[in-house]
Amino acid sequence: MSTSPALSLDNPPADSADFSTGLIARQAIVDQNRAVFGYELFDRSTPGAAHSAASDAALLFNALTSADADTLFGKKLVFINCTHESLAGGHLELVQPERVVLEVPVVAGDDPDEIAARGAVLQSIKARGFRIALDQNALKKAYAAWLPLAAFVKLDVSAFRPQLAEPLVRFVHSQTQAQVIAERIETAEQHIQMAGYGVKFFQGYWFAKPALVQARTVRPAQATIIQLINLVRQQADVSDIENLLKKDPTLSFNLLRFINSSGFGLSAEITSFRHAVMILGMKKLFRWAALLMTTSRDGSPPALGTTAVVRGRLMELLAAELMPPEECDNAFVVGVFSLLDAMLGLPMDKALESVALPLPVLDALLHRKGIFAPFLELTIACESGDEAAFAKAANALALSNHQVNWAHLNALSWADSMGDAG
Repeated sequence: MSTSPALSLDNPPADSADFSTGLIARQAIVDQNRAVFGYELFDRSTPGAAHSAASDAALLFNALTSADADTLFGKKLVFINCTHESLAGGHLELVQPERVVLEVPVVAGDDPDEIAARGAVLQSIKARGFRIALDQNALKKAYAAWLPLAAFVKLDVSAFRPQLAEPLVRFVHSQTQAQVIAERIETAEQHIQMAGYGVKFFQGYWFAKPALVQARTVRPAQATIIQLINLVRQQADVSDIENLLKKDPTLSFNLLRFINSSGFGLSAEITSFRHAVMILGMKKLFRWAALLMTTSRDGSPPALGTTAVVRGRLMELLAAELMPPEECDNAFVVGVFSLLDAMLGLPMDKALESVALPLPVLDALLHRKGIFAPFLELTIACESGDEAAFAKAANALALSNHQVNWAHLNALSWADSMGDAG
């Protein structure tokens, strides 16, 4: 078996972070009382883009991690259109399956061998806890082995003559344990007809048109993601991976937001980079980084990101003069996340909603209060050139000019060395 070479940084992509707004459309699926049962999601970030394995994988990944999941779908089920290629990929290992319904198409040409092979994949996916939705095209004899796997069968009322609706519903109820969802419902008559046949779930313009939801995302530089992938492939020490995360605020922000997202399903919040790496494990960390790389884009020069890294390291060094090591880690987090509002174009309280942080860190970032606030004030004063503010902040911590200047120079040098890492 050959070993794939590590990704090269000799000619890396543009070393920049992208702070962007993605668009995800959602359309409600309602029950017989017109209460929302779930949402089907559609990627609308790139109008006219062809559906692909990458697109549905990226949509699922972004919806459950980068987007504000509570705003997007709350506690409801999430329906995602899939390709068979993406179902065979590894990104599903990153997702808690209980709230995800995978809409699976039939096989082109109804090839028996292909149907059997894809059916084995579907069995594995169902065994892991995902629910599967099929459409009326899977009601053909060739797909008999797939039908017991379905939790839902979606009947597109625009795809068959009205007189076929009742036989199709009856067939689904007699041959499967699946719930029927009548989709493309555009008139009251269609709704009344399908409800009369015992259908309890509906989707279509008659109930709700797809609504766009802006998902503010922050994307790390691809070169940094490649460094992370190489470290994971080399089974590097956790401390090496932690150091890389500490050097890229966008990467660390994404990791903490992901591991604390509802899609990951942890019962306790993770607030440190080392803990996040250890909880995720090398295999899932690789999957996460690889998919993050496929969904990231090149953007403008990362001036904000560089400043945030300097702030984090400076606060860590200053705190080391007065605090125990565990508090120095939190000081780094305060500094590195102190520009998230500017990065995301959101108020700081909104920017911090999607990442779990200790209370003292939040106090400093949101209210400029608590044990880390004086360090953040001094760090900002170091950037401003305001001698009076600098002197006041340094005196408040009883730190000498020499101590602060030494720490600042070291922080600048450390941030500058990021380009030489890997």
